[in-house]
Amino acid sequence: MGKITKNQVKFGHRIQKRRQELGITQEELADRLNLSRTHMGHIEQGRRSPSLEVLNKIAKALKTSPKFFF
Repeated sequence: MGKITKNQVKFGHRIQKRRQELGITQEELADRLNLSRTHMGHIEQGRRSPSLEVLNKIAKALKTSPKFFF
């Protein structure tokens, strides 16, 4: 893994904030997306970037568009 950028961290925080606004736990979101809670945590921390497919699933689960996170 390379260095984590500010944009990756901002991206992850936007996912986390939206998830919390909807009252969904990280584990619940991970289950809905068929991901491990650890992987979801890494996305929210900016340590991992989701594929476009996963990004679209996250946006749908959080009732928003993918561009909301950028």
